[in-house]
Amino acid sequence: MTLSLPAAPPGARSLTEVVPQLLAALDGRSEWFAPARSAIVFVVDGLGAHNLAARAGHARFLSAHRAKKDVVRTVFPSTTAAALTSLLTGVEPGTHGVVGYRVRVPGTDAVVNQLKGWDEGAISPDIWQRAQPIMAREAALDRPCFVVTRSEFVSSGFTRATTRGARMYAADTVGERAEVAAELAARHRGALVYVYTPDLDGAGHKHGWQSEQWSAALEDVDEAVRALAAVMPAGVGAVVTADHGMVDVPRHRQVLLAEGDPLLEGVELIGGEPRMLHLYTSEGRVEQVRARWEASEGARSWVMSRGEAIAAGLFGAVDVAVRPRIGDVLVAARSGIVYYDDQIGRAHV
Repeated sequence: MTLSLPAAPPGARSLTEVVPQLLAALDGRSEWFAPARSAIVFVVDGLGAHNLAARAGHARFLSAHRAKKDVVRTVFPSTTAAALTSLLTGVEPGTHGVVGYRVRVPGTDAVVNQLKGWDEGAISPDIWQRAQPIMAREAALDRPCFVVTRSEFVSSGFTRATTRGARMYAADTVGERAEVAAELAARHRGALVYVYTPDLDGAGHKHGWQSEQWSAALEDVDEAVRALAAVMPAGVGAVVTADHGMVDVPRHRQVLLAEGDPLLEGVELIGGEPRMLHLYTSEGRVEQVRARWEASEGARSWVMSRGEAIAAGLFGAVDVAVRPRIGDVLVAARSGIVYYDDQIGRAHV
């Protein structure tokens, strides 16, 4: 079967290139950015290009400084765990191994949360994420590297897996994070400063991205970036980017996969996230599960086997050790639909 999947347009920029291009700017050789004496990458979780365009009036500073050529494409899947790891390693999920929100640990029945589940002991931040973090490499070369994030993320397993080697700073609000980042970039020549703010994403998951709460959170982000730009010394560069956008799915299009559902016949474990499922099947049941999901959901989701997804290059080049982490069957939403596992409820991804 030939999968009809959306393809990146010629010359499309990738999220994996953002930090390498910033580092190149510090040496005066970036193809994207002007030369800089230090650089800030400001990540706004959940701020997709389409979301920003639709709410431009709530983000006038960001909108005024955004050009069509500046849009980058995220990775597959675009969930935070996979996308941020790609941003911070410069490689795609098939190489770094964080191939979804929840994935099976090969050879076990454990399905681990790759954003929040590092402390449960099934996976190690130093081993499971297989690519060297960019900041670890740069810090070893004596480049000043800093992370500015919420206090609860400073010592998390995911932070270690993606930014070890950097010095950590905690700040509670998006405005405070911007202030800390500006001060660090000004004080340390050649510095790479990573700022992470999850506030917008949190508002979107709780209230929907078309809500008043989301718009208010966007205004806070816009003001923080405007203030950052106002205090940055000459020669310091800053890039605002995101890991993914957001889609509001009404309740009547939220599918709850409960025990006894025919779609789960032959499925041992469910991983992934609500809009991109990893289905781990019983031995010899891959084609049956795939066919059943294709017949039921093929009009609103892409249904494919692991081999088809790898052949299509969705995860980039896939390391042999990463291959069994990917579901036997994948279900990727292409319309306004989500699939929730009744065992874990409505996950925040």
